[in-house]
Amino acid sequence: MLKRCLAMHDFSCVGRCSLTVAIPIISAMGVEASAIPTSVLSTHTGGFSNYTYRDLTNDIEPIVKHIKSLNTNIDSIYTGYLGKAQIGVVSESIDLLKDNKTVVLIDPVMADNGELYPGFDLEYVQLMKKYITKGNVIIPNITEACLLTGIKYKETYDKVYIESLINSLSELTNSKIVLTGVSFEDNLIGAAVKESNDIKYCFTNKIPEMYHGTGDVFASVVIGGLMNDKSLLESTSIACDFVRNSIIETRKYNLEKRYGVTFEPVLYTLREELNK
Repeated sequence: MLKRCLAMHDFSCVGRCSLTVAIPIISAMGVEASAIPTSVLSTHTGGFSNYTYRDLTNDIEPIVKHIKSLNTNIDSIYTGYLGKAQIGVVSESIDLLKDNKTVVLIDPVMADNGELYPGFDLEYVQLMKKYITKGNVIIPNITEACLLTGIKYKETYDKVYIESLINSLSELTNSKIVLTGVSFEDNLIGAAVKESNDIKYCFTNKIPEMYHGTGDVFASVVIGGLMNDKSLLESTSIACDFVRNSIIETRKYNLEKRYGVTFEPVLYTLREELNK
């Protein structure tokens, strides 16, 4: 029987991110992808202007209540970018829909490169700090981990610094942790993973390109791997390689980076990795 993942994200009509990334990737990994859109945008907000925005916060609660009334099994819940007003209702939705077997993966999307994204503030950080306690797995990048823990952001760091970030996150939540964007060598990039007491690393070849939506691609592969009974370390390794392969594919087409990565032609590789 296929497992079911409920993704709660915004929906951007153009630009590969959020639900337009999560649904195909999770589906390609043999998992039923259900979704609750938190908002609808004509494009995502990175690199586009004059985009339309429809807030669906008021629709979330009735949708969740109807899903709950169906007594359908929710094997995992995956949340990403949330507005300030949505954190509370999404948190309550998780409480209503999950049981003791549900995997809750939270990507605390709010910052990168040492700075909060436009529209976010320190009040949002405090709300997110409380919200991540709902997760079984959290996937922050280094900037987000710094904001959540109060540790000063560094461009240059070592393992001691990275592991202090992860251990400080562990003091905030009992979640398993994947810290993304970790790099100790110029030619390698990946993630640090804490499943129990040990911290382990996954690395792949670094490609000197930055595309919007790669974090959503990464997290979608991780939850897909977990729903296929892969360990968090295995799922993270698959995600690292898939993001790399997607960037390599994207460079063939010389597309604008704001449209995200061309992951569709390499979706088949996910099944190959899961079957290993």
